[in-house]
Amino acid sequence: MNDRAKTATLALVIVIGIIATVVLSRFVDARRPPVDLTAATDESLYLNAKTARRLSLGFNGLAADWYWMRSLQYVGRKMIQQGEGAALNDLSQLDLKLLAPLLENATTLDPEFLDPYEYAAVVLPAIDVQQAIRITRKGIDANPNAWRLYQHLGYIYWQQHDYATAAEVYGRGAEIPGVPEWMQAMKARMAAEGGSRDTAREIYRHMFEQSADEKVKEMARRRLLQVDSMDQRDALRKLFAGYQTRNGRCPNNWRELEPMLRAIRAPLDASGAPLDPSGVPYVLQSGKCEVELGEASEVPIK
Repeated sequence: MNDRAKTATLALVIVIGIIATVVLSRFVDARRPPVDLTAATDESLYLNAKTARRLSLGFNGLAADWYWMRSLQYVGRKMIQQGEGAALNDLSQLDLKLLAPLLENATTLDPEFLDPYEYAAVVLPAIDVQQAIRITRKGIDANPNAWRLYQHLGYIYWQQHDYATAAEVYGRGAEIPGVPEWMQAMKARMAAEGGSRDTAREIYRHMFEQSADEKVKEMARRRLLQVDSMDQRDALRKLFAGYQTRNGRCPNNWRELEPMLRAIRAPLDASGAPLDPSGVPYVLQSGKCEVELGEASEVPIK
């Protein structure tokens, strides 16, 4: 085959791929009911993974990309519908019953496409933890040398307080050639102190450093802020307890605590209020020896 014939053949393949993608998209859209963002809808997935694979006409990678983008759009639409209260680190209040099937289709069409597995491991546990485990394990079966999938599966079990299984998963991931040394360290840490804040900080730090997904990185960043804030609030409560012991009452304002706050080198604003890890002043519950996050804080509440 001469060069001109090869070029024509490649061009034909590209055209066929584009046509297949368009046909698949129209086939699904034609069967999708109109979306009403103001009311609950009876959602269903009109193509299962096997049917989508047949209709992709061999262009499974393109079809997988399409389902992956649809899953992101689906979550984005739900977050817009929910309003300002929605955040990637807590989607349990959203009705995301199609997310698992969308990710299932994407990973069935292209089992080596890692992004949907990572998304399933980070986002799905708040919605359906068993589906999150199943899809992540499916990714490990299809990509046994993808150590990040072991990291994410260990994270799911850690969230469920199943530290023994989390340690076992991190340990299996640590056996992969070229894996970072901290994976083996995480196995030991899970076994010794799985529920500690230091373990949580280590998990989210590695997730932030290793993930290529900006949404996952943002979730990990916020969780790191949360862990640091928990430590800060515990320290503030100890100051409240000491103040109450000496004065017989809880402080009424931050100025009454300013010498003690400066002694522990807490970052303060101009009014003397300590700042949370996102730089927003904490709110003192006057007379109650308790502290709350400010409304503008980036620290997750739960």
